[in-house]
Amino acid sequence: MAPTGGVEFAHVSFTPPGADHPILGDISLQLESGTTTALLGRSGSGKTTVLRTVNGLVLPTGGTVTVNGAQVGRDSSPQQLRDLRHAIGYVIQETGLYPHMTIERNVALPLELAGKPVAERETRAHELLTSAGLDPATFAPRHPHELSGGQRQRVGLARALANDPTLLLLDEPFGALDPLTRAEMQTMLRDLLARLGKTTIIVTHDLQEAIFLAHRVLFIDKGQVVADLPSKDVLHSPIPAVAEYVRAVNRFEPAA
Repeated sequence: MAPTGGVEFAHVSFTPPGADHPILGDISLQLESGTTTALLGRSGSGKTTVLRTVNGLVLPTGGTVTVNGAQVGRDSSPQQLRDLRHAIGYVIQETGLYPHMTIERNVALPLELAGKPVAERETRAHELLTSAGLDPATFAPRHPHELSGGQRQRVGLARALANDPTLLLLDEPFGALDPLTRAEMQTMLRDLLARLGKTTIIVTHDLQEAIFLAHRVLFIDKGQVVADLPSKDVLHSPIPAVAEYVRAVNRFEPAA
C-alpha cells in the first residue's frame, strides 16, 4: 500500500469503451512520498492518461492505483472521488482560471467551495500568491485577462496548493510559455517544491525540464513504461528509447 503522500500503480491498464487497443498496459511502479517524478514521451504515448488515473479522471479498466493509502477505481463512490480530488492539486496548461473572478478569488476558490471563512480564504490566497512570486497588493484584485501567461500559470499553481494537498499533478503546465518565461517558472517551481516537499508528478515533452524538476524520469511509449531512471542518469543512459530522446534534443550539438 502506498504511504501517505505516495502513489502506487499495480498492473494498471486502461482501454476506452469500444477501443480495440489499450491506451495503458500493465503499469506497475511506486512513487515515494515527497519526490517529484516526470512522465516523458511522445504526444499520444499515454502520459496524461497515467496522470489522470491518479485523481480519478480516468478509472483503470485493469489493476489498481493507490493514492494516500486508498485505492482509486471503478468501485470508488462519487464521494470518495471528490475527497480524493480535494487532497490533490491539479495544474493544466491552460490554467482553467475563471475570467470573471479576481485573482484572489480564483486562488481561494477551493477554500470557498470547502466553506472556509472569508478572512481565512483571503489570508491563504495572499500567502500563496507571495509563494508563487506575485505581490498580493498588486495582483489579488486583478482579473486573469490582466495577467501575462506566466503570471496566470503562477496563479494556477497557487490555486492548486490552496488546500495544502499531499499530492500535486502538473500536466504540461509551462508548455504554452516562451523559453525565458518557461525557465523562470521552472526555477520558481523547483524552489517551491523543495520548500513544500509535496509528492509531485509532472507531464512534459521537454527533456531538460524533466531533468531539472524531477528526481526521477519515466519514459512512456505506447502506454508502457519503457525506462525508469534517476534524472541524473538520463543523459548518459544506453536504453534505446532514452538515447533516442536525448539525441533528438541534442541534435545541434557537435558529435564528440
